[in-house]
Amino acid sequence: MQIMAPEADMKTFFRTHKWIRVLAWAALAAAAAALALVLFVALWPPFSGRISRPDRVIYTARAINYDGEHFFNAESPASGSWSDPGASLTSGRGTAPQGELPAGSPDFSAATEDGLSFTWLGHSTTLVQMEGLNILFDPVLSTLVSPVSFLGPRRFGAPPVTAQELPEIDAVIISHDHYDHLDMETIKAIDGKVKLYIVPLGIENDLRRWGVDGAKIRALAWWEELDLGGVTVVCAPARHSSGRNVIDENRTLWASWALLGEHFQVYESGSTGFGQHFQEIHNRYGDFDLTLMECGQYSADNHDIQMIPEEAVEAAEILGADAAVPIHWGAFALSDHAWDDPPRRFTLRAGETGLTALTPLPGETVNWEDALLSQAGQYQSHWWE
Repeated sequence: MQIMAPEADMKTFFRTHKWIRVLAWAALAAAAAALALVLFVALWPPFSGRISRPDRVIYTARAINYDGEHFFNAESPASGSWSDPGASLTSGRGTAPQGELPAGSPDFSAATEDGLSFTWLGHSTTLVQMEGLNILFDPVLSTLVSPVSFLGPRRFGAPPVTAQELPEIDAVIISHDHYDHLDMETIKAIDGKVKLYIVPLGIENDLRRWGVDGAKIRALAWWEELDLGGVTVVCAPARHSSGRNVIDENRTLWASWALLGEHFQVYESGSTGFGQHFQEIHNRYGDFDLTLMECGQYSADNHDIQMIPEEAVEAAEILGADAAVPIHWGAFALSDHAWDDPPRRFTLRAGETGLTALTPLPGETVNWEDALLSQAGQYQSHWWE
């Protein structure tokens, strides 16, 4: 009897059973694809930095809303279906404007030691100048908000300023790690003029991954405070989520922020659904002079973590705001509402309640005294119309 070599047996076997050969190649291809995906997620710079076991121990000790692996919202999601009660107020326009939006001319030199001014740069990017400090929220000056340079939501037009035109920044504050709030290319572009980054827990790993000096980073949990020298920065609750790839959902914290100075108090909502946290923040810190309220990119599908404009007005009133600014709109289409619905609905509701709504052009510097005292009505034009 002729005995065949093992190699010949295998060749004969695969020739005889072609379907097994196809399955074997398919399995190899799937394994290779899975390995490529794992390597892509692990090594591609815009994705999240690795959170270590010691990090998780620290987060568990400091954060009231961390279960050892994931952060969670303090309030449970609302039950049942929901429909937008203000949907009938839509302008009917598309999700993006026709042509570029108008832009103002910023005046970053107008800030004073005891004054307050701010410059909204589109979406949530806002420079607040108070108590002699320059504080920049969620800097995003890129054309796309995406982990890749060729695909993703595209900006309506050029940002009103470049990174080079920004002044020296005492602190950059990040609300959460979604691409429309934390942009790697913008961070790299402005890093040379930034003294300090203040971020929710977990985002420090992203910044270090992108080359930011760890000595310049302060990561906070909800209700933790940091003294900037004249301004106390409070990391406050929000109702949202986080994640920059398919496997890291809610592994970093999201937050709203309070700036408490000698002369002024400013609140920035981050991205958030409406909730009890607004009342708790007011209970702790009292009335705010200026509130920057997200009121865009909402839908029935994400209402639990994204306010509609009327809720943003209600939240500003709960916070005791002297004036409120609608943000999180005017740069990217991340939902299906008309691009100008957020400011239209926000100002309509504010007019009904008596809240002062400031709606400057992107890039227009607002001086607090001009806005509320000497020139009533300034910075309140409905320019989007």
